[in-house]
Amino acid sequence: MNVYFVSLGCDKNLVDSEHMLADISTEYTIVDSPEEAEIAIVNTCAFIKDAKEESVNTILELAGYKEGKLKYLVVTGCLAQRYYEELQELIPEIDVLLGISAVPNILEDLKKATGKKKRSDVLLDVPDINKEQKASGRRFINPPFHYSYLKIAEGCDKKCTYCAIPSIRGKYRSVPMEELVKETEYLAENYVSEIILVAQETTVYGMDIYGKKSLCELVEKISRIEGIRWIRLMYCYPEEIDDDLISLIKNNPKVCHYLDMPIQHSSDRILKMMGRRTTGKDISKLIKKLRKEIPDIALRTSLIAGFPTEEDEDFENLAEFVKKAHFNRLGVFTYSKEENTPASKFKPQVKSAVKKKRQKELMKIQREISLKNNSKLKGKTFEAVIDGYDSNEDVYTARLYFDAPDIDGCVFIKSDEKFMSGTYVNVKITDYSEYDLIGEIKK
Repeated sequence: MNVYFVSLGCDKNLVDSEHMLADISTEYTIVDSPEEAEIAIVNTCAFIKDAKEESVNTILELAGYKEGKLKYLVVTGCLAQRYYEELQELIPEIDVLLGISAVPNILEDLKKATGKKKRSDVLLDVPDINKEQKASGRRFINPPFHYSYLKIAEGCDKKCTYCAIPSIRGKYRSVPMEELVKETEYLAENYVSEIILVAQETTVYGMDIYGKKSLCELVEKISRIEGIRWIRLMYCYPEEIDDDLISLIKNNPKVCHYLDMPIQHSSDRILKMMGRRTTGKDISKLIKKLRKEIPDIALRTSLIAGFPTEEDEDFENLAEFVKKAHFNRLGVFTYSKEENTPASKFKPQVKSAVKKKRQKELMKIQREISLKNNSKLKGKTFEAVIDGYDSNEDVYTARLYFDAPDIDGCVFIKSDEKFMSGTYVNVKITDYSEYDLIGEIKK
């Protein structure tokens, strides 16, 4: 049978999808169009309202293909885990519902579903969300092929008051180090040169299975793998960033001088209500320390605008913090009220219009900072990796060490030379905009 697969949501979800596709492709044919498929699979997201709506709309769209060739509709991931009872009732076209811990069961469950002579009930596989984590060592690598995400843990123990992840994905479980090294070796053998470490939180990797923070040890082992050129760290909680991690970033030549550090806010009152384990002062001290130890480090963060009870004073504190911190990259989300989270019961909830206004104000501040930061890069030369070619604009798109795929900026390069994606080149920055750069090949 032909299988059409849609992966929604975060990079961690993408890793799950690639593990499932690696198993599925051993016995099924993966196709690019739902019109060609007898089986459609959606790996869903349910983190915030917009993600849930996208997941439901995708499921409904694929259900429409059941009027044609499509025989089986499979839903997996966060939405399936969180709302499996509701989905059975609301979307009867669904044939299989798999929870997040059912990823290793995908091939067996597909065989069960397609082996039935006629459909009776939904095939439901929603096992304990706290199952131990394993890495198969194989991935179905999607383009672009030169970078890949490595999910080093599942779940989270932080219990931030706004976040539903612990109830959906369970407690924090690290993937054993030897399995991650094996998986990275497989990726490197398949021409992946940039590894991006992800988890709900990467900084406490290993605490649950080794009794100590083991992220640095893991990265050191990965850095010895031939073919790996860049290693990028994402989702590092500020209170867990210690001297060992700073030293690793500073001294390991394969680790990008880049750190994704979601702080969410700077007002101590709001941070406490969020259940965060740090203060605005601590975050400021950490930023100063990082820049002192690694002067060329690029810092990325994410913020939440309009958290319940956020007053003008709290927002002004955050706006001033952003102005002083000069983050290289910054994203702002409006607070999303998630059922069964403590913050959903906090009063007063901030009005939607106020949340959006505050988000826009923060992004306006950041645009000015980003433009100023980019202006300082003009005339400088950096190593960049070619991500692709835009035939409409006749330019290559590339990234510097301080740009993560999809979420950060890029460098546009005009060149008569022909480059494959994944090629590393030296680029001189010739111009800039608020978020992107323009460069030329430096020989």
